[in-house]
Amino acid sequence: MIKVAEWGTGMMGQGLLGYILDRPKDIDLCGVIVTNPAKEGKTVGELLGRPCDIKMTTDFEAVLAQKPDVVCINTQSNMDEIEPQIVPAVKAGCNVVCIAEKLSYPWISDPARAEMFDKLAKENDVTILGTGINPGFVLDALIVMWSSICLRVDSIEASRVNDLSPFGPTVMVGQGVGTTVEQFEKGVADGSIVGHIGFPESIMLIAKAIGWDIDEIVETREPIVTEIERSTQHVHVPAGGVAGCKQVGKGYSKGELKIHLIHPQQIHPQMADQSTGDYIKIVGDPNVNMANTPEIPGGKGTYASAGNYIPLLPGAPAGMQTVVDLPIPRFWAPTV
Repeated sequence: MIKVAEWGTGMMGQGLLGYILDRPKDIDLCGVIVTNPAKEGKTVGELLGRPCDIKMTTDFEAVLAQKPDVVCINTQSNMDEIEPQIVPAVKAGCNVVCIAEKLSYPWISDPARAEMFDKLAKENDVTILGTGINPGFVLDALIVMWSSICLRVDSIEASRVNDLSPFGPTVMVGQGVGTTVEQFEKGVADGSIVGHIGFPESIMLIAKAIGWDIDEIVETREPIVTEIERSTQHVHVPAGGVAGCKQVGKGYSKGELKIHLIHPQQIHPQMADQSTGDYIKIVGDPNVNMANTPEIPGGKGTYASAGNYIPLLPGAPAGMQTVVDLPIPRFWAPTV
């Protein structure tokens, strides 16, 4: 039985809580920490609509005092944002699995915090891991797995084409959905439109696994302009407006393009005759051409990934680890 606490109960956190409650013979849910004071004192059962009497709390110290084996963090994306959760969890002697995109390979965006996390985890003999669907699987770990049947790898191109329609207003703003082309370009310039977070991390995860020295990473974001009106419950896009963001990340070694990642995301792509899917092309010996359609659902894939890593963390090497450092995770059967 693994004692687990969860920190963060948004959409991903709720999905992971459901995963945890489905495995009562393997996981002991000892506490749930919330960042929204409005949830203080409410039960997990009230949140999920299923039996569970555990009360959610903002008192993280009380939860960490129960010495969970693993703390699952589902809060923010950036290193400075998750530090207030990572540090106390690690100091309490807990292993950490976190879905923050920047934590999947933190040395590329915030090397000082990455080293601090690594040092702190080693001092407390625990593991920190960042994972998710992307980064964490489709455009990095899965590519690395495919490379294992190659005798030679010359270059990699991979893409994830997905539908933004199920997501809420925060995602729409970050992707620039509903803006004009001029507003989109301005948002990219001022940082309010970020598109996908994680291409540098995915590129470096692949490079680390394969042994490539990537010395330059270039990212671009372009608006996907719709020719027809499209709407979701959160956003309306008239013809000529921005329905999504096409993001590209390129990793170079001594001027040679080695890793090319492409991620077009838009609402209702089928209205533009665009199917969704995940695609990997490895140029080498032998060549690899993988296609999975439709796309792997991002939400389910993310909290399933976090959950399926839980049994691998106790006993894993101490320190800041990545998905290419730990053993291959696998489906963990429910016990309800």
